[in-house]
Order: sequence, then C-alpha cells, then structure tokens
Amino acid sequence: MPHLIGRKVMLREYRQEDLVPIRRWVNNPEVVRYLSDIFLFPHTLEDTQAYLQSKMEPREDNRGFVIADAATELFIGQINLDFIDWKNRYGKVGIVIGSPEHFGKGYGTEAMRLLIDFAFDELNLNRLELDVFDFNERARRCYAACGFKEEGRLRQRQFKNGRYADVILMGLLKSERIDWKS
Repeated sequence: MPHLIGRKVMLREYRQEDLVPIRRWVNNPEVVRYLSDIFLFPHTLEDTQAYLQSKMEPREDNRGFVIADAATELFIGQINLDFIDWKNRYGKVGIVIGSPEHFGKGYGTEAMRLLIDFAFDELNLNRLELDVFDFNERARRCYAACGFKEEGRLRQRQFKNGRYADVILMGLLKSERIDWKS
C-alpha cells in the first residue's frame, strides 16, 4: 500500500501498534459523538482487535489509511474509502481524528485532500460521497473546503446526543475537484 505524504500528515497502512490509539478513540465520547451508531456502545478489546484486523486485511471494495504524523508516523486518526463501486467509479469516505487535542489543526483537511487525489488520480474514481451530521460544523467546513457539495438531507434521521439530527449527504465529482496544488 502506498504512503501518501503531505506537509503535516501521511496516510499509511494500518499496523498492529495502532491498536492502542484506536482503543482510545473508540471509547471516547468526545470523538464518537460525531460518528455512526456502530460506536453506540463501548467497544471491548476483542471488538477493537477484530476491527483493526479487518482494516489490515486487503479488500477489493475498500482502501483504508491511518492518518499519521508525517515526521513520526504516529497515529492521529483514520480515513477510509469504503464501498468502492468499481463499475460506477465511486466510493464512500469515512474519517475520524482520534483525539480532541488534534481537532481543528488541519489534519483532517490535509488527509482528505490526499485521499481525494489518490481516489481520482490513482484509482480513477469519478465520485466520492460521505454523510455528516448537521451539528458537526467543523467537519462540514472541512468537506466544503475540499470541494464537497451538499446533495441532500435526511431530516431527523439519527437520534444523537439527546436530539434528532439531520444527516447531510455530500458528494464530490472528479470534474469539480479543487486544484490545491497550485
């Protein structure tokens, strides 16, 4: 698997030593409040080990990366391209920054841009899509800055953090891609 290197982060393969930092975020309410309901209940060590193992095994419809510090290769978060549809040339993006101390520092935006370049240039996909909760303003700003556009809204789709939240569907076409290299 290639390493995708930016100024602050690199996207690299999952490693066994990522178990400890993954264990920290999967049970951190401040992190998982922005994620899907697969993190509704605390994860056991066995759950996390199985999750990491699944990310380390190659799959045809998935390309997953650890977001790591570019200098040290230490875990910051994860970004995955899931459910790749090779016939129709699209995939669904999922991202998590694994600790609140890394929030708001541009790691997610740089990781997203690296993944977009990889998806469009290396995998020759035509479309990327993702879901985001309406209350996740930081993520919505990141996605918009990377060129994603709101395509739909599932009103009051999820009960999160004591209220019903809208799920916003966002997409990015290869032809709409922002040239951030110039």
